[in-house]
Amino acid sequence: MISSNTFWRTVICGFIATFIMAMVSFLQSGLGLPPIDIAYLIDQSLNHVHGTEVYSISWANTAYIIGGILLALFWVVFLHNRIPGNWIVKGIIFGILISIFSGAVVSPLVSAAAGDSFGLFYTNTWFPGKLLLAGIIMHLSYGISLLLCLKIAGVKGLDSAS
Repeated sequence: MISSNTFWRTVICGFIATFIMAMVSFLQSGLGLPPIDIAYLIDQSLNHVHGTEVYSISWANTAYIIGGILLALFWVVFLHNRIPGNWIVKGIIFGILISIFSGAVVSPLVSAAAGDSFGLFYTNTWFPGKLLLAGIIMHLSYGISLLLCLKIAGVKGLDSAS
């Protein structure tokens, strides 16, 4: 069982890490990589399904933030005590895991729902290598910032003995 204190600290850390990831995803265009606007992709997917502008970008940003918070809770509940290493190693591992899952499952499904297929690991785009690298950088920023926030907040995962 997760305590209320651990829950709220994790929610705040997930929010901060999601914000950092969003900023990195926009700013990496300064490195020559494509900016990745996840909220826009969510917005386009939701509205494409309905054929009209049913949802605003505010709903998409809310979904994006909630997704980041849910990933943080998933980490604390299921992975924190199962992945070895210090906070930076764990952050790198989590960022890579998220990037693999996003490239293999989430991105192909979301892009197909928006009416265009990015393909597995962005292979159907004009610049799959750049998108893959941008996704890895974005997700590494999430994983590392999440684990640093959790360390500072004193969240150590769930005790497996409980």
